Amino acid sequence: MKAKLFTDKVAVVTGGSGVLCSVMAIHLAQLGCKVALIGRTQSKLDVVCKTIRGLGGVAVAIAADVLDRQALLNAQALVHQQLGRCDILINGAGGNHPSATTSQTRFDASQSDGKSFFNMDLSAFSSVFELNFMGTFLPTQVFALDMIGRQGCSIVNVSSMSAFAPMTKVPAYSAAKAAISNFTQWMAVHFASAGIRVNAIAPGFFLTEQNRSLLTNADGSLTDRGHTIISQTPMRRFGIPEDLVSTLEWLCDDSSAFVTGVVVPVDGGFMAFSGV
Repeated sequence: MKAKLFTDKVAVVTGGSGVLCSVMAIHLAQLGCKVALIGRTQSKLDVVCKTIRGLGGVAVAIAADVLDRQALLNAQALVHQQLGRCDILINGAGGNHPSATTSQTRFDASQSDGKSFFNMDLSAFSSVFELNFMGTFLPTQVFALDMIGRQGCSIVNVSSMSAFAPMTKVPAYSAAKAAISNFTQWMAVHFASAGIRVNAIAPGFFLTEQNRSLLTNADGSLTDRGHTIISQTPMRRFGIPEDLVSTLEWLCDDSSAFVTGVVVPVDGGFMAFSGV
């Protein structure tokens, strides 16, 4: 068990049942946080909650849609009742949608598979942007109120490598993550006088359920896209969720008390590599 850096602090983690954020939530609990897991599927949240409690931590699982402000207000009331006011907010809810992607990296006039830029599904595109950006904005609007005028409070958003340079085929996701990085800086300035630090983590390429079929074949071998990513990652591997927790811990701890408005890449050197 790690030292209890965050004893009795309350951490709210949206997307708390996801591959990356569940590990973040477990780590924060091991550091002494009382953790509120928020996501859409109660059964998935319950699994993570049970893990945290099994390790001796304190956690509650609350099903709520991050795009539903009233649901978030209801969740906040439950957090207050069961854990207390929020000290740390991890905005981890996000993702992509197959219908908001193009099948080709570059425009091809002969393309006939129905997945070009010009026939991209508008509702799918909008849903990706809303989930990632508004799914960060709304939880912040609700839970940052708990932090006003209190010491040691921070918000950590989840950006992406695609925020620095857009990934091919996923325009909605890339645009939304770029918006999150920009919004992180805006909030850092806006809330500095209130004592709230706002930063973001930008993961490199991690295997999750959402991207596994894009990066690996059924037999576990790499797809062409997977090969391209690994060839551009100096450490020559995909990230694992545990690679994120030390950066998360630093951004939430008072050791980074003068750090706000930064987006920290955790990418195995991907952003530093020019390709030659």
